[in-house]
Amino acid sequence: MEYMARDELYGLISKSDESGFAVVFPNGFSRFPGGKLATWNAGKCCGGSRDENSDDVGYIRRILKDLPRHFTVDSSRIFAIGMSNGGMMSYRLACEMSGVFKGIASVTGTDNTLVCKPQTPVSILHIHAKNDDHVLFEGGMGDAVRNPAKVNDFTSVPQTVSMWLEHNQCTPESRRVLQNKGAYCDVHETCQNQSRVKLCVTKEGGHSWPGGFKPAGRSSESTSKALHANDVIWDFFQSLPQAKTQPIPER
Repeated sequence: MEYMARDELYGLISKSDESGFAVVFPNGFSRFPGGKLATWNAGKCCGGSRDENSDDVGYIRRILKDLPRHFTVDSSRIFAIGMSNGGMMSYRLACEMSGVFKGIASVTGTDNTLVCKPQTPVSILHIHAKNDDHVLFEGGMGDAVRNPAKVNDFTSVPQTVSMWLEHNQCTPESRRVLQNKGAYCDVHETCQNQSRVKLCVTKEGGHSWPGGFKPAGRSSESTSKALHANDVIWDFFQSLPQAKTQPIPER
């Protein structure tokens, strides 16, 4: 959570201040007392949370139950976002808490859930670099040179989009809403309950947050500046039609 909350890298706090939404940074399962190297149990991925079968959906439910004690929450405008394993966890929340989350946005993290049976459509925004070397665009064993035993056979971006077109009962036709030399975005707008599925692809940027910054020495690949993930995500959420959601279930 401390990493994603670094405003100089991701700018999420600045974006929330600018646009007037509340942003919450939960921490996943960690074997360390300080919570470092935390992961989310998103199905096939990742790490200790998956191996321990951590109840991360239950954890998110408890967080959402507690939030109204601290500030006003519009229950019809609850969204999940994440990068990499965090994006994969957002997909799991869309699968298992579809009545709570109106939409999710995943950056560099495909849908690697083991079972997905959403009770109601959830709008999906997926952002991914074509040259991602960790979660490969076409799926498979990304970044296998690090430790082949620890790497997952990730779902591809096209398969992820296809699955959610089916979940949301969308027509196959899409509309291109962004095209520049470094990125494009296509949106499927004819889906059940006015839900949408949108895919944004950057030509470069690797495994990173478009428009953000990487710490020095973390990677030789610069983040893409062809689009800014924060702006694209918030614009997508803002564009979704108003709809009532169900109360947050205890289990």
